[in-house]
Amino acid sequence: MNKKSIYSWALYDWANSAYATTVMAGFFPLFFKAYFSADADVTVSTAHLGFANSISSFIIVLFAPLLGAIADTGSIKKRFLFLLSYLGISMSAILSLVGEGQWQLAVFVYVLGNIGFMGSNTFYDSMLSFVSEEKNVDFVSSLGFALGYLGGGILFGLNVWMLQDFTFFGFAHEAAAIKASFVSVAIWWALFSLPLLFFVDEKKDKKGLQTDLIKQGYLRVKSTFSKVSQLKGLLLFLGAYWLYIDGVDTIILMAVDYGMALGFKSNNLILALLIVQFVGFPATLLFAKLAQIWDTKKAIFLAIGTYLFIITWAVFMKEVNEFYILATMIALVQGGIQALSRSYYSKMIPHEHSAEFFGFYNFLGKFATILGPSLVAVVALFSDSSRVAIASISIFFIIGGILLFFVDEKKIASDIQVALK
Repeated sequence: MNKKSIYSWALYDWANSAYATTVMAGFFPLFFKAYFSADADVTVSTAHLGFANSISSFIIVLFAPLLGAIADTGSIKKRFLFLLSYLGISMSAILSLVGEGQWQLAVFVYVLGNIGFMGSNTFYDSMLSFVSEEKNVDFVSSLGFALGYLGGGILFGLNVWMLQDFTFFGFAHEAAAIKASFVSVAIWWALFSLPLLFFVDEKKDKKGLQTDLIKQGYLRVKSTFSKVSQLKGLLLFLGAYWLYIDGVDTIILMAVDYGMALGFKSNNLILALLIVQFVGFPATLLFAKLAQIWDTKKAIFLAIGTYLFIITWAVFMKEVNEFYILATMIALVQGGIQALSRSYYSKMIPHEHSAEFFGFYNFLGKFATILGPSLVAVVALFSDSSRVAIASISIFFIIGGILLFFVDEKKIASDIQVALK
């Protein structure tokens, strides 16, 4: 495979991870409470933010498989990727124009930005087959996630510096620094997505661009879903993935909140986020090497086992230094399990249906953010203990690992080819 294509594809992760770190995980939740919802009750602003995340995820869950089928039918994955990515880029920049107390407008812009970010990732994932083959797909997938951690971490680190020393950068106050950070994300995302636009080629359908893409896409996703629902092997993997990635996503969503519940300061939490970004870069590439030495499935099992140890560590930790160790352990496996799950799945699915199948894959990934946090909330409510609530996440890794044990990716790939004929 052309190295220029591989690195151009992987750089898109470097580009859009800036939105995930600075906007979604870092500054928007804090700024939403302190600025956009300045006069609102804390509980009410939390609910507004929760609804914003749920709405954007629900929209992607609803339309990702259909959009994927349309893109496969017309061979226009790259067009969809850039249409959605520039929606996210525009909304990130527009966030800087939203005024204090305008939480309704902030939510609207944020939801559109999330749709652009998450939607473009469906087509980015599906283009993995354009730049890789079976012998190097684990490395290429891991390279994308690794560069995402590094790129997102670099810009987030710069944005944190801008916030903490805003006068040095010429800003009058912290709000101006955060708004400038939103603009920096837009510039970063737009700039580093250009290599994918220019140097990654999409194989064109011999039939050419069809005029009835929506109808053909709908018929295609209906037919594929009907056939896939009968493939027990693929459903087994998707069930396993849904469970263990639910555990991963719940830890991502709840780690900072758990640290706050233990009394750690915001500076400690920001440092922990930076640790995850920069340790995640080499660790993700290391997991790609492990997948080559063993195989992809065994490396995923190693990550699942490590997560069970992480949960045990979290239950008993008390000091902030132990929280930094926790962040380091998460960084060692988070990118690996995400990257290898993507490459493992790509080995099973036909390239000509990649966007459609990754629509189902991302459907589960987004839907997974619902069950885990809900379980943590319910357990916390009834046990009155954050530690017990965190311990409950282990059930996802245990059951997911058991289901994964029975997955045979080669048989699944063969069954899919037969079913789609």
